[in-house]
Amino acid sequence: MSGAPSTITAKEASGLAARLRDPRVRGAVFQALVALGFVALVLFIANNTAANLAALGVSTGFDFLNQPAGFDISFSLISFEPTDTHMRVFTVGMINTLFVAALGIPAAMVLGLAMGILRLSPNWLVKRLVGIYIEIVRNVPLLLQIFFWQAVIWTLPPVRDSIALGNAVFLNKRALYLPKPAFEDGAGLVLLVAIVAIGLAFLAARWRRGRRAETGRAPYPWLVPALLMGLPLVAILAMGVPWTWEIPEAGRFNFSGGLQVPDTLVALWLGLVVYTAAFIAEIVRAGIQSVSKGQREAALASGLTQGQTMNLIILPQAVRVIVPPTTSQFLNLTKNSSLAVFIGYPDIVAVFAGTSLNQTGQAIEIIALSMLFYLVVSLSISLLMNWYNRATALVER
Repeated sequence: MSGAPSTITAKEASGLAARLRDPRVRGAVFQALVALGFVALVLFIANNTAANLAALGVSTGFDFLNQPAGFDISFSLISFEPTDTHMRVFTVGMINTLFVAALGIPAAMVLGLAMGILRLSPNWLVKRLVGIYIEIVRNVPLLLQIFFWQAVIWTLPPVRDSIALGNAVFLNKRALYLPKPAFEDGAGLVLLVAIVAIGLAFLAARWRRGRRAETGRAPYPWLVPALLMGLPLVAILAMGVPWTWEIPEAGRFNFSGGLQVPDTLVALWLGLVVYTAAFIAEIVRAGIQSVSKGQREAALASGLTQGQTMNLIILPQAVRVIVPPTTSQFLNLTKNSSLAVFIGYPDIVAVFAGTSLNQTGQAIEIIALSMLFYLVVSLSISLLMNWYNRATALVER
């Protein structure tokens, strides 16, 4: 009858119970419940935060980015004036942070690779000294090490007694002064040729590795250096040298001209490089020891030298073990650069999440933008290193 209430039969109930016993269905239900709970929590926090800010009379939004900053920044790779906006402050902070990471990652990798190889040296004294360095650096907080390097720099002579290197480079307790290139017409073309040369050299190196894998010999050993140095040299000869050097000149109280590298940048760079390299050294040591001793013995028995054995046999196999944990160290170096705020280097945390936040009061927006910056940088480094890891991984036939 149409007016009779609908009821669930025993067969339908048993079918529903059977579906709920299915692990896939049960898992989907639990995931949906967790997702709904997370969305509800986020909405609750957002509504509660908006209500509290409204009660305090604090405006929200990103309009503050267009307001003038009203303060100066001690070091910037791009032009900055106090009348510039907080968006410009954000840009300067990002560039300064990326500059530290770009300088620190290659240096930490080179130092860590060298220390990792020396950690396995047959020389007793070298092995022990490297071991002492690794154990001390890894077990002392990074912030204290940055303070240590800052204190070491402060022991350098004052400006009037600066250490001169070839009348072009000057070092004192305030900064490191370097010659600064002043680019002229044609510099862009030379840079473009240099980029093309790097790309061609990369392709040539891959081709030589393929030939060595097929025939046992890599032809034209001069090809890669010729591309890297020859093409830019030809462009420079054709265009003339499209730049001049601005040499620092000593004044009564300071230097004028040239490129000034502040003491805070040098201390931060030394602290990050020395600290991260100690961890990379242990990663390199473990990667080398993961290659069986038979590989080394066979290489030496075939007539290869110790250096050739390390470069051609051991390291190409060890790199597959080294790359994944080294990626984490690159990420740590980039994120640890935020400690710059403690010594006054103007990174994104110091100038944007510090000074700009204090002036505008837009804590949520500024911290969210800073977190987003570090997230994008970390994901980009991970993406690049994962690509390299896949390129060097063993492919089973």
